[in-house]
Amino acid sequence: MLSVGTVSVAQSYQMDIDLGKQGAPIQSTQYGIFFEDINFAADGGLYAELVKNRSFEFPSNPLQGWKVFGSVAVLDDGPFDRNPHYVRLSDPGHPHRWTGLENEGFFGIGVKAGEEYRFSVWSRVPEGGISKLHVEIADPASMEEDHALCEGDLLVTGSEWKLYELILKPKSTLDKAVLRVFLDGKRVATDLEHVSLFPVDTWKGHRNGLRKDLAQALADLHPGIFRFPGGCIVEGTEVSSRYDWKNSVGPVENRPLNANRWQYCFPYRLYPDYYQSYGLGFFEFFQLSEEIGSEPLPIVSCGLACQFQNDGESAHVPVDDLGPYIQDALDLIEFANGPVTSEWGKLRAEMGHPEPFNLKYIGVGNEQWGTLYTERLEPFVKAIRKAYPDIKIVGSSGPGSEGEQFDFLWPEMRRIGVDLVDEHFYRPYEWFLSQGARYDNYDRKGPKVFAGEYACHARGMKWNHAYAALLEAAFMTGIERNADVVHMATYAPLFAHVEGWQ
Repeated sequence: MLSVGTVSVAQSYQMDIDLGKQGAPIQSTQYGIFFEDINFAADGGLYAELVKNRSFEFPSNPLQGWKVFGSVAVLDDGPFDRNPHYVRLSDPGHPHRWTGLENEGFFGIGVKAGEEYRFSVWSRVPEGGISKLHVEIADPASMEEDHALCEGDLLVTGSEWKLYELILKPKSTLDKAVLRVFLDGKRVATDLEHVSLFPVDTWKGHRNGLRKDLAQALADLHPGIFRFPGGCIVEGTEVSSRYDWKNSVGPVENRPLNANRWQYCFPYRLYPDYYQSYGLGFFEFFQLSEEIGSEPLPIVSCGLACQFQNDGESAHVPVDDLGPYIQDALDLIEFANGPVTSEWGKLRAEMGHPEPFNLKYIGVGNEQWGTLYTERLEPFVKAIRKAYPDIKIVGSSGPGSEGEQFDFLWPEMRRIGVDLVDEHFYRPYEWFLSQGARYDNYDRKGPKVFAGEYACHARGMKWNHAYAALLEAAFMTGIERNADVVHMATYAPLFAHVEGWQ
């Protein structure tokens, strides 16, 4: 026994440290990361695509994010059935005018001097023959005679849709460049679809890749668990806009656009142009989990839309109609772990990963509450247990850290038989100061705890700051001290664009 005493003028303190009494072992999944496409974390963030609305699919305005000049028409009979829109560039009608497009990116297109960027586009000459496109990354605010930081030409041939690529290398570093595409040469009408700009040097060199610096920052955390893709976007503002993992896999040019849950629900921080391209999809999430050495924890919809935004039963999927949603969960496990001879394992292999991802966990629902949740969760658990008895299932204790719904859900999670219960708490300074012993008296024999979303929020200060971080760190000591109960913990949110956070 070691006794350490400190003496002050007013009073003395004694701290006893028993070096012979060890606590519970820290789980390999103890600390991890939680990714949600909030604050432009995916499109405009971790996902390395630099072009906003690359397939002209934003529903309220197919040209949102683009400036057009000359003769530009939007058509909707394109080569990709789930992304049918494209643009046709035609002769502007005067030899001294131009036709083309300019994309603003996500709060600007950031480029670095000397780095390579891959421009790509699906294109055709609808009437046949040859056309030429002139492409440039430009600085509209430049005082130089020419806006272009780099430029190049593409020859488009024939009336069949083909993929064309061009490597561009800017001469200057700029945070807010734009991408311009001109109809050049003889100004023959030309169609463009899925206009894309990626850094060549992505994380691990993947073509449909992630920003190397941000992905490396995640790897440097050595996360034990990786929860994705949300969060409230799993639920959607309505069921139709939930995150549908099956729409996020397969060829990237045919992954349909989805309205982001965080799009325009908050007029005090409004982002009406916030959609999900699904370019960063479930294959990419599983692949990143593997590459950074973390266990993947995908979350699937339980058939409930966001309960904060929808009252009553009518907004949600009836319990008797949950069959397709339960099948989605089972198919997801097959996509992750199934043999290449299975339907979804075959797709995984076609996407470049014939080996299974070795999925061990799945979450059903985000932070739903009440009997609306439990009566939907139960058939999911029964179906998953029957088909995949080794998969650990994560349920929810609702959106609060205590209170009526929390007290209702914990016994229900035990009854239904989930393996872990996902607790969420976004709380002020005082809460974190009072919660150091939160898990000391939890039931050691019940489901384990996943502290899936936690953050210390000061009033009017939802951004990260030192005092909040200190209180969160103090709270984490209680998590470690109770590692036999708390098996996972992930802070939220993971990313926030400095010009686009909510």
